[in-house]
Amino acid sequence: MALLESAIGGIAATVIETAIKTGGAVASQIKGAYNETQAKQRALEAAQNYVQRYNQRHCQVKVLPGLMKEPLPLEDIYTAVKLLDDQSIRYFAGLNDLEENYRTKGKRSFWFGEPPRQDGIQIANAEQYLMVLGGPGIGKSTFLRKIGLEALRKNGQIQRACIPVLIDLKELRDEAIDLKQKIATEFATCGFPEAEAFTEASLAQGKLLVLLDGLDEVPTQNLNRVVEHIEKFVDAHSSNAFVASCRIAAYRGSHGTCFKRFTDVTLAEFDDEQIEQFIHRWFRSDLDLESSTADKYWQLLQKDENRATKELAQTPLLLTFLCLVYDRQQMLPTQRSALYGKALDILLSEWSAQKRLEQDPIYEGFHPDLEKVLLAQIAYDSFEQDQLFFLKDDIIRRISEFLADTLDAPKHLDGASVLRAIERQQGILVERATDIYSFSHLTLQEYLTAFHIKEEGLETKLVARHPTDERWREVFLLVAGLMGNKAIEFLTAIGAKAQKYIEIHPNLVAFIQWANTSTVDSKEQFNPIAKRATAIVIASANARDRVSARHSAIAIAIASASASASAIARDIASAIASAIIIARDSARDIDRDIDRAIASARDIDRAIASARDITSARDSAIASAIASASFFVAIFSNPKFAELPNQLERMAKTVPNNHASSEAWRNWADELEALWLNALNLTQEDLTFSLAEVKALRDYLYTTELLLKCKDAAIRIPKQAWAELEDRLLTYRS
Repeated sequence: MALLESAIGGIAATVIETAIKTGGAVASQIKGAYNETQAKQRALEAAQNYVQRYNQRHCQVKVLPGLMKEPLPLEDIYTAVKLLDDQSIRYFAGLNDLEENYRTKGKRSFWFGEPPRQDGIQIANAEQYLMVLGGPGIGKSTFLRKIGLEALRKNGQIQRACIPVLIDLKELRDEAIDLKQKIATEFATCGFPEAEAFTEASLAQGKLLVLLDGLDEVPTQNLNRVVEHIEKFVDAHSSNAFVASCRIAAYRGSHGTCFKRFTDVTLAEFDDEQIEQFIHRWFRSDLDLESSTADKYWQLLQKDENRATKELAQTPLLLTFLCLVYDRQQMLPTQRSALYGKALDILLSEWSAQKRLEQDPIYEGFHPDLEKVLLAQIAYDSFEQDQLFFLKDDIIRRISEFLADTLDAPKHLDGASVLRAIERQQGILVERATDIYSFSHLTLQEYLTAFHIKEEGLETKLVARHPTDERWREVFLLVAGLMGNKAIEFLTAIGAKAQKYIEIHPNLVAFIQWANTSTVDSKEQFNPIAKRATAIVIASANARDRVSARHSAIAIAIASASASASAIARDIASAIASAIIIARDSARDIDRDIDRAIASARDIDRAIASARDITSARDSAIASAIASASFFVAIFSNPKFAELPNQLERMAKTVPNNHASSEAWRNWADELEALWLNALNLTQEDLTFSLAEVKALRDYLYTTELLLKCKDAAIRIPKQAWAELEDRLLTYRS
């Protein structure tokens, strides 16, 4: 009722003005049927009916009916859209420029540069003729409905006095096309007095805002007639306002120069601000507000492990899907392969089916499942070639070869037509620059790559080539999820690959064996992998301290290896005991603070100049060292560790003062290091690694951590098989 009450005043005035005060023959028809009082009453009733009908037909959002139980008011969930101007659509860039731009940005976004974004409603209010372009599920129809809603409001954001009329262009299936009659039918249904005459009067006075939704959804056999009719209609009634929508690929491909009066703009993908706003609008029930559901979900999407999922949220349709999933489970599935597979299916077929689109067959026998196989082949080949962008001719060649091999299609098949149909109908392949394409989301390319690997049995090849390549990390996780009961075989192969990194380095073999033997008999029943990883973290910190001043490459490599070990300890601990996290953080604090103290001590002039920093570093280092050493007693089985807390307490009393010589500081630091090495049952030689050895250790630990992540991503891992594999992690057995 709030919408109805706020809108009646705005539209009723326009309706009455148009119906009663129009001059000429049209006015005579209206006045001949009713006296002035009757006409005003009929106009008011028609306005009420029209607003109510618009609200019922166009302002209730229900998509993905298998998940969405009931429609939601458009006003409740509408998130302000942002538009890109026409120059952002048709830029020219080379293949190498696009690749370099993507990698330089370090973001999961294929946009070239950062085009300026403009508020959608403001542009719609300023432009008399507007063409809104965008990919599937980006929110074009929702935006047009919102424009109409604002035009109906008494004090809405669309400030021109007009009556919005929304026409679904997909309904123009007949050879005879008459937009004027479609508009009159809309008015007649709502009880407008003398609807056809009213339509004539409204158009003549420029009182209509005609919303033409879905030019790309017009059946192909009727498209040219519809385009021609719209152009003539706009020319004949140019004093009215028009907003049309179309998918980018369809607009470029068929009639990019047809709508000459229109300003072309593109709906931008959601940015972080819009995603967060949508989530808060979606989870706005009393229970959600009480539980802070929206805040929890937004924070979850911010986590690094959910970057790929958050990328899908840039498309409103897929964000709706993700909200529905979270609403049901109050969590994001760890098995993301099923989540992404469902998102892909929505784009491939479900979205069009829900909109009741009559799509042209791409090629006889080329059904969505086969299309998925083709897209997976393209995704995998491009990933193997380290390509995120690819030339149009290359895709056309791949399509033609695939169809010739799969469906016995002629090799001269028009692959360009097939590509164009795929681009228009699903938007999974997108033209980013002239004749240069990419997948709409990197997440979908990663999923399709994993799907191809699983379907073609390429897991061994994947493990052999890419276990330490960060670019393939998400693919590994998705393969683990897609393999079902065979995932344990995949994990075993990753474990075997990890061991190969260290087996040719005796020093590393000894180091890994030390991590096992030094923790195996400890009293605390923490997970053995977490204990071994914690030992590696602490030892790596000591190694990094000693080489940081001389060999930066080695120090960086050790830091990277230590980070992987920390991740292993952290992730195992999350299910076992939070104390391991404390151990990791304490070790990191010791490393940082002692490093500061020692670095200051080695340069007495700087030490004197920054006495406060030295004091702070000294106090923090000692406090952290004593606290963590007390905890580590439970982690390490070496009896010497039990004495470490008391030894550190004694050392705290002998800390040099701020004006001590550099030699005094160095002696104190060396003694502190000796205490730790003695407790760890290590020597300096044990922690002296070459650059090759440290890189091998880094790869070993990274691959092991990846294995644990893949285990979490898998759907099912047999308990006994996992116990046997887990027992071999961060150990060495020939």
